[in-house]
This record gives sequence, C-alpha cells and structure tokens, in this order.
Amino acid sequence: MKELKYLNKYLLKYKWHLILGLLFVIISNVFQIIPAQMVRHSIDLVVDNIRVYRSFSNSTAQQSFFEIFARGILLYAILILVMALLRGLFLYFVRQTLIVMSRLVEYDLKNEVFDHYQSLPLSFYRRNNTGDLMNRISEDVGRVRMYLGPSIMYGMQLITLFMMLIPVMFAISAKLTWYALVPLPILSISIFYVNNIIEHRSEQIQKSQSRLSTFVQEAFSGIRVIKSFIRERESVINFTKESDEYKRQSLKLTRVQSLFFPLIMGLIGLSTILTVYAGSVEVINGSLTFGNIAEFIIYVNLLTWPVASLGWTTSLVQRAAASQKRINEFLKTKTDIISEKNLSTEIKGKVEFKNVSFTYPDTGIEALKNISFVINEGESLAIIGTTGSGKSTVSNLISRLYDVTAGEVCIDNTPIKHYNLLSLRSQTGVVPQDVFLFSDTIFNNIAFGLLKPEESKVIQAAKDADVYSNIVSFPQGFNTRVGERGITLSGGQKQRVSIARAVVREPKILILDDALSAVDTKTENTILNSMKKIMQGRTSIIISHRVSSAKLANKIIVLNEGTIVEEGTHESLLEKDGTYRELYEKQMQTEDAVS
Repeated sequence: MKELKYLNKYLLKYKWHLILGLLFVIISNVFQIIPAQMVRHSIDLVVDNIRVYRSFSNSTAQQSFFEIFARGILLYAILILVMALLRGLFLYFVRQTLIVMSRLVEYDLKNEVFDHYQSLPLSFYRRNNTGDLMNRISEDVGRVRMYLGPSIMYGMQLITLFMMLIPVMFAISAKLTWYALVPLPILSISIFYVNNIIEHRSEQIQKSQSRLSTFVQEAFSGIRVIKSFIRERESVINFTKESDEYKRQSLKLTRVQSLFFPLIMGLIGLSTILTVYAGSVEVINGSLTFGNIAEFIIYVNLLTWPVASLGWTTSLVQRAAASQKRINEFLKTKTDIISEKNLSTEIKGKVEFKNVSFTYPDTGIEALKNISFVINEGESLAIIGTTGSGKSTVSNLISRLYDVTAGEVCIDNTPIKHYNLLSLRSQTGVVPQDVFLFSDTIFNNIAFGLLKPEESKVIQAAKDADVYSNIVSFPQGFNTRVGERGITLSGGQKQRVSIARAVVREPKILILDDALSAVDTKTENTILNSMKKIMQGRTSIIISHRVSSAKLANKIIVLNEGTIVEEGTHESLLEKDGTYRELYEKQMQTEDAVS
C-alpha cells in the first residue's frame, strides 16, 4: 500500500464520488437485507396459518380466509420485488460514482504519465525501450484502475455488509451464525490462491501472446525479405512453434479456471448445508422458525460473493501496487535539462561552442572532445565527418536535447542553459537523420510545428524542399495520408517532407542533420539550390558525411573521432592535402563510377 499512497491525491480530488459511492453502497445493502426478513415473515405466515386454513375445509370461510392469506403473501412479494428494483437502482448509482471515479483517475493518471514522459530528456528514451514505456501507461495504469474501481467498490460492500448483517444474524441466533460463517474464510483464502495461480498463468499467456504478435509483425514487415530468401516454410514452422506455446499456456490456464467455480459452488453449498442442519436442530428445539432458516440461507448467499471477492480484490491490490511501483519509478525520474533563468526572447542566431566535450551518459561513449567554433548570425556552417565522428551530437547540443559534459554552448553570447526550452526549440528547425513522419496527411506533417497552419506557408515550404511536384502528383495531393511512419513515401520524399516541416516554421537556426542521405546527388543539388533562398539571413548548420553538401556553407569543419581536424572554406580545404580533400576525391570517384 506504500506505493498506492501516490493515488491519494486523486482520491481526494474525487472525494465526492467516493463519499456518494459509500452512501449508495450502504443503501443498496439495506435493500438486500430487508427482503430476507420479508421472506422469513412470509414463510412464517404460511406455516402459522396453514393449519387454520385446513381447519376451514368444506366451508365457505375457507375461501375468504384464503383471499386474506393470499393478499398478505402477494404484498410481501410486491415489497420484495420493489426492494430488488431499488437495490438495482442504487447499485447503478454505485457504479456511476465509484467505477466512474476509477475511470476519471485512469484518465488523469495516463495524462500525467504521458505529460511526464514528454518532459524527460532524450537519454531516458535511450535507456528504456518503447514497449516498456507503453506498458506502463496502458497495462499498468489499467491495473491501478482495477484497484480504484472494483477493489474499492467490493471492499466497501464487504465491510458495510458485514457491519450491517452480522449483528442482525447474531441477534437471531449466534449458533446458526457461526455455522453459516465457518466456510467463508476458507472460501476467501482458496479463491486468493487460485486467483494467484490464474494471474501467474495469465501473465505467461500475455508474454506468449506478445512473442507471437512480435513474430507476426516482423514476418509481415519483412515479407519482402522472407520471399526473396524463400523462407516461407521456415516462417510457418516458427509461427507454429510460437502458436503451440500459446496453446499450451492457454490450456494450463483453462484447467485452473475450470476449478474456480466448482470450488466456489462447493463451499457455498457446504455453508448452506451447515445452515440448514444447524437451523433444523434449532427449529426442532423450538428456538427458531422455518422462516429463520430461509432468512439465514439468504444471508449466507448475500455474504458469499463479497467474501469470495475478498481473495480476488486482494490479488487486484497486489497487482496494482506492483504496477504503481513501476509507474512511480518513471514519475520520480526527473529531467536534468532545465532552464536556469527561463529566458524567453527572440534569438538572432549566433552559435558558439566553447571547449565543448560530451560523453553519452547511458553508454559512456565520448562523442566530442574539447571542440570550439563560432557561427555568426545569418552564416552557414557545414560539419563533415565519417560515421561516429560526433556530427549529430553537435545538433543535439544546439537543440539542447543533451547538456554538455564540459565547456559551454552559447547562443547570441548567452549560455544556452539560460533560455526557456520551449522558446529555444520553437526558434530552431531540425531535420533529423532518422526521418519520422506521423500517420497523418502530408499537409499536417509539414504543418506539424505551426500553431496555426497556413496553406500558403505549407505550399511554399514544400516548394523550397523540392517535394511540391511529388505531392501534387498524388491523387489526393496534400491530403494524402503517408501511412505508418511514412511508409507510403520513398526515402527521398520522406526526407524532403521533413525538410519542409522544419523550414515552414521559419526558424532562426536551421540544422540539417545528414538530411540528404536518402537522395541522389542530382536531387541533393536541386534541394541545396532551392535552400539558398531559405538559408539567407538564417543561421544554418549542414551536417553530412557527403562533401557535396558543404558547397553552400560559409565555413566547413571536419570532425574525426570527436575532434576538429580541419576547418576553413571549401576552396581552402581542397588546397590542403588533408582529410577533407581525401573525402572529396573518394566521393567524386564514386559518383563518376556510378554515372
């Protein structure tokens, strides 16, 4: 329950749902206790008056007596029916308060977790896999809801029913009450253990189902590879193995579940038998009536489900505590990317790295080693280097997805840590190397960073990124849905849509992080020529492993294993017999061979 204390703030928020729910539970319990007493009175009425009725046999008074007698029985029947309807009504109110409360808390908790996820730094997502993040916001929150809804509801029903019913039962007969209650603790404990077994096997089924789903997803996603290598038969065999495991786990669960209801019914039957036996002895002794036995049997049945649910709800609470612990682990994770002065101002675009070093916290890889450079407002810089040289790390530091390990990054001569994060990032346009498009229209993907999408801006951005002609050639134009992760577009089209998404915001700092890697040289030149106009008056950083991408830059730096090995203009670097010239000559030879 220590972990579940976190939810107390939500219970306080929805306290009126909780209070009204408790009130409706008490009222509904009243309407299920009173009918049992009416059954007792009606049975006693029949037993007490049957001899009188028979004594009037063969006389006209018998019919009159029967009518009076029948009206009494009918009245009890109507009252019992009304009580049942009223109980049903208040049980509806119980669910409309307690279960609705659990749904509201579920909604709030999911929003809180999702909002917290988005505040966490990029390093958090490198340490945790997507499946685990999704499970905590869906499955774990769902288990917590079961504690807040059914567990609390059935717990209230059990406690209030016991407090109301047990004194009534003891007032009638203490001996009969003990006989009726003896099997109930055994029932609750048995259900607790059986439910734990069911829960464990259910988790095994979920894991098997997850493996099966993952296998099918990979098979369908990689169907092209499977067909190319003629592996259909092996794929079917592997699927059959996973499917057999799922079947085996399902059958194990079914065998346990088949014991569940017979166990409940057996113990209920035992309690009923003991009640009838002890009650019959008391009737013979003259201390109880037949109506009391019927009343007690009803009371036993009233207690059966709440007591049986005790084992189930205990299991739910255990699961909820484990899930809330997992949720709390992430909620307690705080971002270290915070603004020191919360400065929100319009930036001009000067970027300066002062003796910057950076080591990735999750891997320990030293990506940058004491690098320094300056890009003045409106100028452009190309960062060239091979894979793993630290190029993309520069982009991450300017966007402040990470903080430097040593040194300082400044924008407009102000340390980047002083800026408000939202203000800084809203004025920075980044085209990442790994393009991600949402399952939405092309228009909405390009306009993603705009608070108020304007068609003219979106069209102009598409033209600047040299993707406009491709878009209008689609049957639905800008309303074409790109599919999951942009699967309906080619690699080059996705990258150009991503470029359009960055430039439509009119950022003060534009970063192209190897954004032209999926296009050929001709398309690259077309896009770069289109971007000359975009880059005017805007600080631009072109990160690439291609030397050809550096043509538009005022200045070029060459990175190798996290250090700057060369810097200068395209012409000055070619004059040197260094890394840049070597890369240039190799790439020119490759392009000549391809052409």
